[in-house]
Amino acid sequence: MDFDYKALGLKAGIEIHQQLNTKEKLFCHSPTTVRETAEHNGEVKRYLRAATSEMGDVDRAAKEEQMNQRLFTYYTYDTTGLVEIDEEPPAPMNKDALDIVLTLAKMFEMTPLPEIHTMRKMIVDGSATSGFQRTALVALNGKIADACRIETVAVEEEACQRVEGTIFSVDRLGIPLIEITTAPCMHTPEEVHDVAQYIGMTLRSTGRVKRGLGTIRQDVNVSIKDGARVEIKGVQELDLIAEVVRREVQRQLSLLAIRDELIARKALVNGEVYDVTSVFAKTKSNVLKSAKVILGTVLHGFNGLVGMEIQPGRRLGSEMSDYAKKCGVGGLFHTDELPAYGVTEEEVHVLRETLGAEKDDAVIIVASTEQKCRCAMQMIVRRARMAFDGVPEETRKMLEGGSTAYMRPLPGAARMYPETDILPVAVTDEYFANIATPELLTKKVERYVSEYGFDEGLAHQMAYSEKLPLFERAVAEGIRPVFAARTILASLKELSRAGISAEAVPDDSVIAVMKAVEAGNAAKEAVIDILSACAKGSSVSDAIAKVAPAFSRDELEALVKNIVNDRVDFIKTRGKAALGPVMGVVMKEVRGRIDGKVVSEVLNDELGKLI
Repeated sequence: MDFDYKALGLKAGIEIHQQLNTKEKLFCHSPTTVRETAEHNGEVKRYLRAATSEMGDVDRAAKEEQMNQRLFTYYTYDTTGLVEIDEEPPAPMNKDALDIVLTLAKMFEMTPLPEIHTMRKMIVDGSATSGFQRTALVALNGKIADACRIETVAVEEEACQRVEGTIFSVDRLGIPLIEITTAPCMHTPEEVHDVAQYIGMTLRSTGRVKRGLGTIRQDVNVSIKDGARVEIKGVQELDLIAEVVRREVQRQLSLLAIRDELIARKALVNGEVYDVTSVFAKTKSNVLKSAKVILGTVLHGFNGLVGMEIQPGRRLGSEMSDYAKKCGVGGLFHTDELPAYGVTEEEVHVLRETLGAEKDDAVIIVASTEQKCRCAMQMIVRRARMAFDGVPEETRKMLEGGSTAYMRPLPGAARMYPETDILPVAVTDEYFANIATPELLTKKVERYVSEYGFDEGLAHQMAYSEKLPLFERAVAEGIRPVFAARTILASLKELSRAGISAEAVPDDSVIAVMKAVEAGNAAKEAVIDILSACAKGSSVSDAIAKVAPAFSRDELEALVKNIVNDRVDFIKTRGKAALGPVMGVVMKEVRGRIDGKVVSEVLNDELGKLI
């Protein structure tokens, strides 16, 4: 998929949503702890409806979400309260979260709003118990050096976590998010990746954002010449972001090609819907024979185009199916893919004949209850008519691999309305001036190389590690930087391999162990064993005494002398090559109770007497 993106007029922008690492949620005092769903201690059920805006309009995206009325279930926990289930007014905005957002605004050289007003953003897909998400615009007009413009940053509350179907978990609801929106200033998939990567690095540089899967999401806005702006939601993996853009360009080009072919064929969608249940009275298709009603419609001139691939694993028929599913049906069948799925060639022939479909026509059928089928057919006809315009403006969700599926129309201005339960927050010049900005991780890497003598790989690994604060504390307390970095990074990896969470070892214990090694009271080789003991509840002193009791130099010299005397012939035969094997025997005996450097020094002295 190599395209001339400049010739195609590709424009792309991104919205990055990142959870902030605060103790409390944005508008209540619940902790920002995400729980296992098995731990829930209650359930709340809600029907959600779209509210009318101040201008008397209902947002088109919310209206479509409401087409299929659903009862939503929400899991509650001992760490969640009444605000999450919309049974209590919100608390004032979390100042800690606002400070983090203002820090990032300052890092992007943005202008803060003098007064921050909270708004309600309508969401009736089940991801918010109230039917809306609270959001507040914080700053405008920022930049990324020589690359792109940041249009806005906002602070908003995280949505619920979907458990399955219409079941959601409220533990995540209300965690503070920053939303960073760029201008459509990227013109290749690689530029989108690079800008997203830079913003992600800047977010991490604060040391105040959450880490791990699901804590950051990228929404990508893509358009090409003669196409339309499409918003793709929920790209969680940075490495996939360029592929998502490439596949959206492919999709829009395919839809434009289908449009041109439909026009050339003088295709027609008259929207007539027929009951074809009797055609499948003896069908062997499990889907069709279990349905109460089967409805069909003819798309004149669409033959071969409904089944045309527009993205890997996706066809025009997939797009129509996405729209139909809004009405609660499982999908649709079309004649470009039949006979299949238990539908016979004879049934397809009778279907076409019954509906008067010509050779160049495609037939679409849906099966469910009559109400759902009628609704689904309206959506299918609507999407088929959109094909004559090429690319519809819409919001889509990312699928595995980078292809996308329809979610809802792009929202309009009616989606937002003021939050009357929260007072505005003033951002004075003095307040903003006192916001401190951290060192960028890229600059930190450069400093670690020049100041600490790190190689670039170690510097990058340490700067981007979740344990960076521990490293900087260790260096501040006098521990040698290279030793601190290698100990912290190696211990994380080794403890993980042993099935021990790094979080199980207190930072104070890690610092104390490194200081013990620096003072000669423990050997570097014993660090992992000592930390493992600490993870199980031992104090550092007890862990050292148990795992690696002190081994004096006199004891070491005596041990080395005995081991060497037992291997005199071997050492004389191998010469200097005997050092490695004999060193291994000594280290096995001392078991990390004394530094390997000291062991090597004593062993070399003893071997020197024989070689």
